[in-house]
Amino acid sequence: MDNLLAARTLMGVSLAFHIIYATIGIGLPLMLMIAEGISLRSGNDLYHQMARRWVRPAGLLFAIGAVSGTILSFELGFLWPRFMAFSGALIGLAFTIEGFAFFTEAIFLALYIYGEKRLSRRALFFCTIPITVAAAASAVFVISANGWMNTPSGFRMVDGMPADLHPLQALANPAWPMRRSTAPLPPMWPPALPLPVSMHSPSFAEQIPFTTKRR
Repeated sequence: MDNLLAARTLMGVSLAFHIIYATIGIGLPLMLMIAEGISLRSGNDLYHQMARRWVRPAGLLFAIGAVSGTILSFELGFLWPRFMAFSGALIGLAFTIEGFAFFTEAIFLALYIYGEKRLSRRALFFCTIPITVAAAASAVFVISANGWMNTPSGFRMVDGMPADLHPLQALANPAWPMRRSTAPLPPMWPPALPLPVSMHSPSFAEQIPFTTKRR
């Protein structure tokens, strides 16, 4: 196996592993926000309990996604150094903003996980809002970098080297508008699949009108 094939194989395997956890990790915060919002609005504690059931999976998915994403960032530099030397100044802005979104999500996820007995229900609900927004923003800005690879912009070539760099133009490359409007949507449905199971558990079946009671 030559170096190019080995690099492509390693990158492909890493991406295939990362995308599973990242995708579910983007959608699950939305389910937390919806459940906490319904609990806060209706006063039904069962929705809050349902959200708390998802806390450990959410934290685990975030941790695995963070580690596998960090590995990918190192692979970009180690496996494709010439590409990153060429494009780093252009797509670096998208990855930088994604980094801020990542740390925002980490901060509020920690508050939500460990604030169960320290924060009010309203504060817990408000914690889920930046978690949801930051998770979606991470996907949107990573998609910007991927869109730039398909439609490079924000520079011109001078003697085989990029010149007159405009990172904001590279961020808002031609492929990004369509992708940013659709990228956060597909990850929203996989975390919704366990919802019927959670809602038809014995405790929910007994207390929520629109579920089927178990005998």
